[in-house]
Amino acid sequence: MRETYYAGIYWGGRKDSAEECARRAEAFFRLLSQCDPIYTRWFEKADSRKKALQLQFEPTADTFLRFLKRRTYQEGRDGFMLGFWTGHEQGHGGQVTMCCGSAAEFVPNNCLLYLPKEEPEKERVLQADVLAGVLRAMVLAWDPDWGVITSGAFRDSLSPKGNEETFVGWLTYVSRRRGELPPLPEPVRVQPVEDQGTLVLLTPERLTASNPEHLALGQRVQEVLRAKGLLEPVVSRRPAT
Repeated sequence: MRETYYAGIYWGGRKDSAEECARRAEAFFRLLSQCDPIYTRWFEKADSRKKALQLQFEPTADTFLRFLKRRTYQEGRDGFMLGFWTGHEQGHGGQVTMCCGSAAEFVPNNCLLYLPKEEPEKERVLQADVLAGVLRAMVLAWDPDWGVITSGAFRDSLSPKGNEETFVGWLTYVSRRRGELPPLPEPVRVQPVEDQGTLVLLTPERLTASNPEHLALGQRVQEVLRAKGLLEPVVSRRPAT
C-alpha cells in the first residue's frame, strides 16, 4: 500500500486574538512559499473545484483577518478553524488546515499540511531538506509545543492512538519549553530552530513503515525522548466519562 505523508504541529491552549492568528498565518504562508513552487498560490475551498478555483487569495495578514471575522471560520466561543488548498489536481498539490486561538483545555491548536501524493511533486517535496524547511516554516510562524512530518502508516506503527498522543516521525520538532534533547543514536541528526526548539531528523532517505530498520530506529528514538519527558501530551487527556 502506498504511504502518504503529512506535516503537523500542535500547541496547548493559547487564546491568540484574530489579529495575532492572522499575523502568524501570513508568516507561515510566506515561509512555506520558499520551500517549493506548489506553495505559492492558495485558494479557499468551495462546493466544487470550478468554484474554488475562482477563490484565489493573497495570503496576507489583512486577508486572513477578513476571513477570521466570518462566522464560517470561527470555532465556538474562542478559536478559529481555516482550510485552504493549492489549486492543483488531486494529489499534486496540498491542503492546509489551521486551528488557532483557542484556550480549550482538552483540544490542541494545530496546523496540518497534507503533502503531495503524486509525481513529480511527490519526489520533489518529499526530500529531507525540503521537509526540514516546511517544518521550520510551521514552527517559526506558530511556536508549537511539538510537531512531526511522517506517513500515516509510520505514525500508526509507533502510536496506537494516532494523533491523540505525541510520537516520533521522519522529522520531529520539540519545543525548548519541553527541555533539552539528550544524545540520539546514529544516523539521527538534530538542528536548532532559532531559539524555539530542535528538529530531529531520523534518516536522510525517505522514511517508510515498510522498512524494519526505520521502524526500529523510530521506536528507539521515541523511547529515549519519552524517558526524558519530551513526548508528554500537548494537552491534558480528556477525563473518562
